[in-house]
Amino acid sequence: MDLKLLTIDAARSAVQGGKITAAALAESFYAKIEKDDPQIGSYLALSKERGLAKAAAIDDMAKRGEALPPLAGVPVGIKDVMVTRGVRTTAGSKILGNYIPPYDCTAVARLESAGAVVLGKMNCDEFAMGSSNENSAWKPVHNPRDLSRVPGGSSGGSAAAVAADLAVATLGSDTGGSIRQPASFCGVVGLKPTYGRVSRYGLIAFASSLDHIGPLTKTVRDAAIVLRTIAGRDPMDSTSAEVPVPDYVAELEKPIRGLKVGVAREYMGEGLDPEVRSAVEDAVQSLKELGCEIVEVSLPHTEYAIPAYYIVATAEASSNLARFDGVRYGYRAEGARSLSEMYRRTRDLGFGTEVKRRIMLGTYALSAGYYDAYYLKAQKVRTLLTRDFDDAFKQVDAIVAPTSPTAAFKLGDKTDDPLAMYLADIYTVTANLAGIPGISIPCGQTKEKLPIGMQIFGKHFDEATILRLAHAYEQAA
Repeated sequence: MDLKLLTIDAARSAVQGGKITAAALAESFYAKIEKDDPQIGSYLALSKERGLAKAAAIDDMAKRGEALPPLAGVPVGIKDVMVTRGVRTTAGSKILGNYIPPYDCTAVARLESAGAVVLGKMNCDEFAMGSSNENSAWKPVHNPRDLSRVPGGSSGGSAAAVAADLAVATLGSDTGGSIRQPASFCGVVGLKPTYGRVSRYGLIAFASSLDHIGPLTKTVRDAAIVLRTIAGRDPMDSTSAEVPVPDYVAELEKPIRGLKVGVAREYMGEGLDPEVRSAVEDAVQSLKELGCEIVEVSLPHTEYAIPAYYIVATAEASSNLARFDGVRYGYRAEGARSLSEMYRRTRDLGFGTEVKRRIMLGTYALSAGYYDAYYLKAQKVRTLLTRDFDDAFKQVDAIVAPTSPTAAFKLGDKTDDPLAMYLADIYTVTANLAGIPGISIPCGQTKEKLPIGMQIFGKHFDEATILRLAHAYEQAA
């Protein structure tokens, strides 16, 4: 089969119709991974035994003439921050280099229950901390569109695998743009749902109030299928919402004519690459031609989003990563003569530079005498940013923005300048702080043939509208 054209529907139909077995389809992906992934680096571990066992079960169902589940035989990849029973899960870090979880992340379990074949675990920035996938403890990921460039982060492996046809769909996590930014850099679709729409049970936490699980796919329809599968209340996660999950696929076919689409002036100003600006403006014009009403809106506190985000995120990271101490699981430094020395050496040798930097920033922000000046103030700014979106959504149904200020940059370009790296998230962190859904879809390319992404924000729990808009644009493009 031509893996380049393979969508979820096409893969399932081929298995259901007997054109190919699920086992043969999985094997074809494993062969392509073996051939192409050494130069990309998108996979950290393959779960071949588990994947082929699931494929065989699907083939048995097909032989018996049973109706197949919605993702039957579809090969998928899982970001390595989601635990998978019996499969090494490292979060891209040496401190979890030998960790094999005894249970599955809820999102992974729901994919498999729907028939998906889990090929393996995707490379990522260590503990999902990064915008380029150069912070993985194991190896960097290269962008399949240009191997000299980054794929974005922290879900760079998940995005690169879809772009390189090494999986039909993947799961990523998004704390400040880590699904949408790599989707933009690699030219695929990346969806961050509303906070609480998808269970975080089994997601190794970076920042608990900001982390989201979502799909990276080739098409908007595929993103809708995956979201429909993994969304919904989970009793294992008290932050998952008791909100009905619509049929996102059926919602795609509803017309978009008459929808009001906002363009935030703060997202189209200084610092935006001219080629990116032009591509997004052309996409906005396309939505207008499809019948949408374009309205200028303002999100006046946007300039404070990056500093607020990096206070909240690092503070929560400092707290969450305290559990990695060499006592219960993961790496433990040898030769320590006391418990405190074992703690220090384990964390010093187990964590990478960026993780240490964020732990230090977060611990400082939470320390006595600085909590009110930094963390509390950042939470107040977060409330202002949320109100900005609430006010804007009183006027419009969705908001369009660039996903990233630039296209994919060269490997190594920003590794020595953390602030420049952090600013790559300028257009994405606001959605995480406010907890609203956002999707990135390809909307053009630069003169160097690098993908450009457009982002669409929606109201809380209104993923259906942004999927409709993205689908309509995709079909018209």
